[in-house]
Amino acid sequence: MSGLQCLGEDNIWFEKPRYDEAERRFYEGANGPSTHSHHQSSSDHRVCVQSSSASGDQELVSRMKSLELENQGLHKVVEDLRAALFKLENRVRVLERSPAIPCAKAVTVQSVKVEEDDDDEMDLFGSDEEDEEAERLKEERIAAYAAKKSKKPALIAKSSILLDVKPWDDETDMSKLEECVRSVVADGLLWGQSKLVPVGYGIKKLQIGCVVEDDKVGTDLLEEEITKFEDYVQSVDVAAFNKI
Repeated sequence: MSGLQCLGEDNIWFEKPRYDEAERRFYEGANGPSTHSHHQSSSDHRVCVQSSSASGDQELVSRMKSLELENQGLHKVVEDLRAALFKLENRVRVLERSPAIPCAKAVTVQSVKVEEDDDDEMDLFGSDEEDEEAERLKEERIAAYAAKKSKKPALIAKSSILLDVKPWDDETDMSKLEECVRSVVADGLLWGQSKLVPVGYGIKKLQIGCVVEDDKVGTDLLEEEITKFEDYVQSVDVAAFNKI
């Protein structure tokens, strides 16, 4: 028999390590995890606890900071309340002292009224003399006003008159006619501007204005005086009459 045949027939277990490993795993599965896996799970638990404790510390720190901010705000509110209370106490003190002033004023007013009453009682016998003096002064003032008013010049009523003076024909000397019209002189009469206005057929009329005092000169007087120059004047008409 050759050597190969002997090895083939020999009962040798070449894969025993594989079977041992399988057996070990079987028993570990039946009896629980091994020591190595237990240690690994314990370390994982510690890591979780540490992370949770770290997050808890951060939350505590944030709450402490918020409490500090709230405490600062409360301190400010308390300070404001103290200041307002101090102002109110000062106002109360001022108001408690102020009523004494009106009392003093009232006493002063009453004393003044009493003095005025005393003066009125003292002047009872002299009132007639004062009335007579006041009446005399009133009469003097009225007389002075009347005298002053009488010295003022009275308002003079005046009128503006525009006259149309017509000649006989176109051969009439109009310059001579105007000279005759202006020769009329009277107290309260003032001649103004004049012009020649065509009438027709070569005839022109004299249009002349004047200002008169109503109490002294009238239109009738002017017409009467101008028509006396019958060699030059045919007629006189009032073209316009206005009060000044």
